[in-house]
Amino acid sequence: MLPPARSLRTAPPGGSAASGADRPLTVALVVPLHGPGGILGPSCELAAQLAAEELNAAGGVAGRPVRLVPVDGAGPPRQVADEVEALVRLGAVDAVVGWHISAVRRELAPRVAHLVPYVYTAQYEGGERTPGVFLTGETDRRQLGPAMRMLAEATGVRRWFTVGNDYVWPRVTAAAARRYARGCGGRTVGEALLPLGTADFGPVLRQIERAEADAVLMLLVGADAAGFNRAFAARGLPARCQRLSTHMDENILLASGADGTAGLWAAAGYFASLATAQSLDFAGRLAGRFGLDAPVVGSLGESCYEGLRLLGALAALAGGCDVRAMHAVRQSVGYEGPRGALRLRGSHLDQPVYLARADAFDFAVLAQL
Repeated sequence: MLPPARSLRTAPPGGSAASGADRPLTVALVVPLHGPGGILGPSCELAAQLAAEELNAAGGVAGRPVRLVPVDGAGPPRQVADEVEALVRLGAVDAVVGWHISAVRRELAPRVAHLVPYVYTAQYEGGERTPGVFLTGETDRRQLGPAMRMLAEATGVRRWFTVGNDYVWPRVTAAAARRYARGCGGRTVGEALLPLGTADFGPVLRQIERAEADAVLMLLVGADAAGFNRAFAARGLPARCQRLSTHMDENILLASGADGTAGLWAAAGYFASLATAQSLDFAGRLAGRFGLDAPVVGSLGESCYEGLRLLGALAALAGGCDVRAMHAVRQSVGYEGPRGALRLRGSHLDQPVYLARADAFDFAVLAQL
């Protein structure tokens, strides 16, 4: 089943009737539009739309106007991969960009990355090396390890309990967290992996209490993270337990409620409150284009802006969207965006990462990791 035939209005209609430089470069924007990750979908779409419009204003990608075709990345991973692969093999899309869970990436990468460039924008567990896959997201080694160490130094936490959804990223990251906890003088006292869409967090909260944890590592997606935060606060656990998440943005804070964000920390390469010249300029462009009442674009949605910008930088240096040409030049690719001046190291974007503490519905950025 193909995704709905709709596109974000970032280029004039051309379709297959256009040719040469006038033919749009069509990008499948694979982001969650329902389910736990659906809370992030509007933010992802706005950020990607702004990037596409800015690329088009500057002449497009390799001289071709960018056109975005949203694909719901929240379905079963094999189904999402089937839909995107069908679009690629039909010639309906020229590249794939988006934020979606690692289970989708693992199904999708071997099917399409040898045919079209695939820019994966999510923070993830690390280790992706499929040629043709380019990654803008933070990895555990660069993000989680330093964040756990800094939180332990700042608050004295030692007894970590990991709560995540049950798929590849939380499983792999939970194992890495055990090593990181030992490295900062602590240990993991419990782990729980829950199905996507979990609504009842009572059993895992009782496990946290019995384990006498003083820190919880949250590896929960979107609305699941917000639901856990609300249940955690209702049980009075913020008074005895810190929380750290590498998957947290302002949309999830809003859904958590002010009480649900007490004692909550996050690590990311971008926050909407980050006070750098590049991030402030980005925030101004977002407000100017979509208004002050638009969905907030935090680190997870902003990653889709980075994905389109990276695609443009790769195509500019490679002379087009040929996967092998992009792979060959990737070590020389860089650009400046909301996260600052960035370059690829291997196929991963090398970027600064920050630690922030939640302050009701915003983040106070405290340190660069």
